[in-house]
Amino acid sequence: MHRITSGCKKSTASCPNVINKPTVISMVGLPARGKTYMSKKLTRYLNWIGIRTKAFNVGEYRRAATDKYRNHDFFRQDNTEAQAIRQKCALLAIDDACNFLQNGGEVAVVDATNTTRERRKLLFDIIQVKHKFKLFFIESICDDPTIVEANVLEVKVCSPDYIGMNKDEAVQDFMRRIEHYNDMYEPLDHTTDKDLSYIQIFNQGERFLVHKLAGHLQSRVVYYLMNIHVLPRTIYLTRHGESEMNLQGRIGGDSNLSPRGEEYAVALGEYVEKEKIANLKVWTSELKRTKATARHVDAPVENWKALNEIDAGICEGMTYEEIQEMHPKEFALRDQDKFHYRYPGGESYQDLVARLEPVIMELERQENVLVVCHQAVARCLLAYFQDKSSEDLAYLKVPLHTVIKLTPVAYGCRVEFVSLNIDAVNTHREKPKNVKPDRSINEALETVPEHI
Repeated sequence: MHRITSGCKKSTASCPNVINKPTVISMVGLPARGKTYMSKKLTRYLNWIGIRTKAFNVGEYRRAATDKYRNHDFFRQDNTEAQAIRQKCALLAIDDACNFLQNGGEVAVVDATNTTRERRKLLFDIIQVKHKFKLFFIESICDDPTIVEANVLEVKVCSPDYIGMNKDEAVQDFMRRIEHYNDMYEPLDHTTDKDLSYIQIFNQGERFLVHKLAGHLQSRVVYYLMNIHVLPRTIYLTRHGESEMNLQGRIGGDSNLSPRGEEYAVALGEYVEKEKIANLKVWTSELKRTKATARHVDAPVENWKALNEIDAGICEGMTYEEIQEMHPKEFALRDQDKFHYRYPGGESYQDLVARLEPVIMELERQENVLVVCHQAVARCLLAYFQDKSSEDLAYLKVPLHTVIKLTPVAYGCRVEFVSLNIDAVNTHREKPKNVKPDRSINEALETVPEHI
């Protein structure tokens, strides 16, 4: 029997059923306050947990609509021509966001300044009054000049608006742009905006003010935003060293490391020592092979049950050949939809994403962490940081004896694969061409990697 979690659409991931009405999340705040950073990160998180989400950046609409930007004067309040262009672009973005929600989307993030009550009333009238969608505002307030200057230098001077411009001139121009916005800025206020749902984030997480949450989704968004930070750090992701069951081509189980796996454990300890990682924490699963892999790393270790490998149910400890022989229909059904398929008595990748959400939340709160885990778990974590779809997630390549360095950057994550040059078996099985239940044995096993 093909096991797909009840009520779940194939295009979703963990399918938490938290959306009873489409929602628009609207950013609010002066330029260089981290709005785009938050909107991109939030969009990535919501998609990962299975909520169909898309961001609509009004600045991109403006750049696509006109090449008239020459300097900060474009954002002056008395520049009526530019004001008309900006208003038109905002309306286009709002219209596209609503169309997205009317065609299967669940959350649309409108990434813009939205710094006046007039603009926010326009959003309210279109989104909540006309379309009957929910509306939630996220306002980023920052009066720390060092944070603002860092944001300008890291992101804004690289904007398409400043191609070919001297860096110092670009910074000066952008600071003047902020001044023009500040002249008109009307922050959200609990007296004048008492009927709106919103969160205000001060100085990138120094403190928060939450007002009139409406529903589980908004609570979940607030919880996520209260956990993320922008401090420089690196997450190191690796699978356990090669295990005895890896050599035999068996899935799951709780086996010991092979001799080459033991070599990798030593090499991993040496690698971490050379990296000189400040305040490193090590997280492993509760299975023997991850604990053994981490034992040479000189850092505090925590064992997480949530990091255990995907539960293969009745197929635990079997080779792919044995699964094909004993459960050929199940083998074919998994190949048809690997992400949503649940092993009888076990888990699906979809279940695994839901299990790993607390791990992601805690990773967002931490500084430098080394996670020693398993193939399916590593795929789920890597998919979050790389913004991969559920279709891609289940086939991500995560080779043994390799450290994956994940370094958050301005609007994404830099990913580096570092091989420690110790041979290991290949455990990656690509999707075969024929996924029908009546396929031949050779067709079913054509992509199974070699093993003992």
